[in-house]
Amino acid sequence: MSTEFIFRIVGAIAGSVGGGFMGSWTAQFLDVAPEGYVIVFALLGFLIGLILTPYITIRPLRHISNRLAKMPAERLIAIVLGLFIGLVAAALLSLPLALLGPPFRQILPLVAAAVLCYLSVVILVSRQNDLQAFFSGLRMPLTTGADRTGSDESDQFILLDTSVIIDGRIADISKTGFIRATLLIPNFILSELQHIADSADPLRRGRGRLGLEVLTQLQNDSPVLTQITDMDVSEVRDADSKLVALGRHLRCPIMTNDYNLNRVAELQGVTVLNINDLANAVKITSLPGEELKVKIIQEGRESDQGVGFLQDGTMVVVEDGRELINKTLNVTVTKVLQTSAGRMIFAKP
Repeated sequence: MSTEFIFRIVGAIAGSVGGGFMGSWTAQFLDVAPEGYVIVFALLGFLIGLILTPYITIRPLRHISNRLAKMPAERLIAIVLGLFIGLVAAALLSLPLALLGPPFRQILPLVAAAVLCYLSVVILVSRQNDLQAFFSGLRMPLTTGADRTGSDESDQFILLDTSVIIDGRIADISKTGFIRATLLIPNFILSELQHIADSADPLRRGRGRLGLEVLTQLQNDSPVLTQITDMDVSEVRDADSKLVALGRHLRCPIMTNDYNLNRVAELQGVTVLNINDLANAVKITSLPGEELKVKIIQEGRESDQGVGFLQDGTMVVVEDGRELINKTLNVTVTKVLQTSAGRMIFAKP
């Protein structure tokens, strides 16, 4: 017997009892015999309770439970703290409100409690990243001249740049459980992303909108906490330079796919997490002599070469494969070449 079925039975019984009382009161109000009204209202209450009870009890509770299970601990703490502060403020405000005449002294304390709790929760949830940074001792004046690149890097945050957000793979990686730190997106990165999404160029506009959708996925569907922060470096105008300076200040890594930002950050002692490097690292290694199945889809640089790709995107250059375009065949690996652009496999039929 399922829990939902039990709730339906309880709801049906409660609905029939409530319907019976309502039928009796209706009959008394109309000054008629109560038997017919009691039976009709009890049957209506039984049907309403049987049908609607799961939708107003167990299903909303199940939905809330699932949302709470997926909600980051920091956000849950901010909500609870906001409710506590709102209730305390409402309790203090209820003392002078109780001196008012009716009906204000009965209504205004409830209204004040609802408004104060709502405002407290909204404010604390929207500023949860600043609260976390404050309690972590990170809210110090930002400077670009002082060298803060020590060996004790923080594992609390990972800064994201525009390229890695637009790339989109970070949303899938965050769901795997490999990322434990909070993903931190500064407002200047969000502004840059919005500027790209508002571009007149359709290609840039599409990439910008994709990045905004990825951010929405990170905030709503990812088990990793994602925060938007207003931390900034006023002395620097360029977004990449701001990101590097912020990484030095927070002593946290930067996740990017931008080659130039990668090099600049490494030169300044900031750890860089490159998703392209991660993708290359997890590709299956092919050894000379191993057989692969690949479809030749285009010509190679040399006159007799054909080119195909594995499922992970690895390029396979097949000798004497030009005449085999659009055909799938087994090839033997002859050489594996690792380049800055990725792994390249040379093979022959």
